[in-house]
Amino acid sequence: MALSTWLAFLLASALIAVSPGPGAATSMSVGLCHGYRAALRAICGLQSALLIQLLVVLAGLGALLSASTTAFQFMKFLGAGYLVWLGIRKWRDAPQVIGEAAAGPRGLFVQGLLVNLTNPKAIVFMAALMPQFVDPERSRWLQFMIIGATMCGVDTVVMSGYALLAARLRHWLRDPRAMKAQNRFFGGIFIGAGVLLAASGRN
Repeated sequence: MALSTWLAFLLASALIAVSPGPGAATSMSVGLCHGYRAALRAICGLQSALLIQLLVVLAGLGALLSASTTAFQFMKFLGAGYLVWLGIRKWRDAPQVIGEAAAGPRGLFVQGLLVNLTNPKAIVFMAALMPQFVDPERSRWLQFMIIGATMCGVDTVVMSGYALLAARLRHWLRDPRAMKAQNRFFGGIFIGAGVLLAASGRN
């Protein structure tokens, strides 16, 4: 992969990562409730899902989701349902006192994993984006490794920024009423993201 091509992909990855979405909502929600270290577990789950989606594209399933309306719709509504479920659970959560033990590492990791994994648009996007940056005359596996490392690296930095920003606000939200308000805020974001995903098309 030429340097100019990689820089173009780096810019595209940064713009995609910065755009608010379920991953950003997850990072901010966990960072606000449990702090940055706990948010890293969810962020690792988000990145693991990105790598799995990249492997799915490599296996050709990305093209299947692009071509099959039924497969795309199934994954879309599965992902939308999961986001709405997260939102309802967050909305109903009792205010949590700052400093309480964070949720188990596996729970946060799995949450991040499922948030990204159940989003079919990411796979379709990768399937459409990858060919633009892959040189057929060079090693495809090496290029895909570079693409995967770049995507995950950029997304980790951006999601960490969201989580750190939210964690900084923890000291301002010790009031149980404020904690309840933030639960409802992030619950609403998750529910809204789920509704938008369910109503969205392929593009």
